[in-house]
Amino acid sequence: MDGVLVREEHLVPGADALLKELRDNETPFMVLTNNSIYTPRDLRARLLNSGLDIPEEAIWTSALATAQFLQTQRPGGSAYVVGESGLTTALHDVGYVMSERDPDYVVLGETRTYSFEAITRAIRLVRNGARFIATNPDQTGPSAEGPLPATGAVAALIEKATGRRPYFVGKPNPLMMRSALRRIGAHSENTVMVGDRMDTDVLSGLEAGLQTILVLSGISGRETAEQFPYRPTRVLESVNNLVGATRDPFGTDCVRTED
Repeated sequence: MDGVLVREEHLVPGADALLKELRDNETPFMVLTNNSIYTPRDLRARLLNSGLDIPEEAIWTSALATAQFLQTQRPGGSAYVVGESGLTTALHDVGYVMSERDPDYVVLGETRTYSFEAITRAIRLVRNGARFIATNPDQTGPSAEGPLPATGAVAALIEKATGRRPYFVGKPNPLMMRSALRRIGAHSENTVMVGDRMDTDVLSGLEAGLQTILVLSGISGRETAEQFPYRPTRVLESVNNLVGATRDPFGTDCVRTED
């Protein structure tokens, strides 16, 4: 979502035309985000303010993927959560109970108000046997003032204090990509991942067996992409280059900027 369709609350040129074309062609799509702060309803409202009309059911977050994963692992379990409403709502919706006393899991998500008290409690619970789950490994997140510490950075702090490495559910774990594929009844062989980060989007797409398109409208630039040992199928300036080519995004109709 961020860096592909919107950038700092502003529409990426061509994003609205791309989504219209997908709908006109009856091509199913999902908008993925590693940000676990917001519910799909919140994100729909945010996208509407940017000029994009995307239904809630077409939005898949790391919070939803985490809740679905925990439901399959330990149905009706309990969790101590460090995060926002996007994560707690997703866990409540699958029947989880929030608890500070002997929870099955400590679940770490994104928040703009990490507290020393909450992190300390999480450390003690993990040391006492709670399983450690994190929604995503992103170390920093964007803001108008510059990068912010994100889930991966705080997870590293807890890991250092406990010796327990968390299981990350969100991208680049292909689990999140596969759960999104199931949501739209798609198969990896005829699905493409469009993202702006080599270390999460492209990697998760590759590991889930999808063809991948890196757009240069977000985090990873052309020079950054060359530093990784894997490559996307195609590199484009933005989603605007896909307009008119969604039926065959790797054909000659797709305006591209690749080596």
